[in-house]
Amino acid sequence: MSQFSELINQDKPVLVDFHAEWCGPCKMMSPILKDVKDNLGESVSIIKIDVDKNQALAAKYQVRGVPTLILFKQGKQLWRQSGVVQKEDLINLINNNN
Repeated sequence: MSQFSELINQDKPVLVDFHAEWCGPCKMMSPILKDVKDNLGESVSIIKIDVDKNQALAAKYQVRGVPTLILFKQGKQLWRQSGVVQKEDLINLINNNN
């Protein structure tokens, strides 16, 4: 978990995707997140966390449903939403918090 703390303590926004292999909507998020990364490049970090393999981390952030996206910057949670989020919404959100 200390590695996770280091990752979310960056000066740039860090978008964390809490997902699960068995989750249909999670699979829909993968190409969206790829497009966001392709658009924004190094101005954002995107991390995927499998809730089944990282139950302690999911519990710490009270992730009840997947996908759950959380945006961090310098260790602070700036935004959070469960369900599929569209590419444009994510890009705007990240740009507004950069």
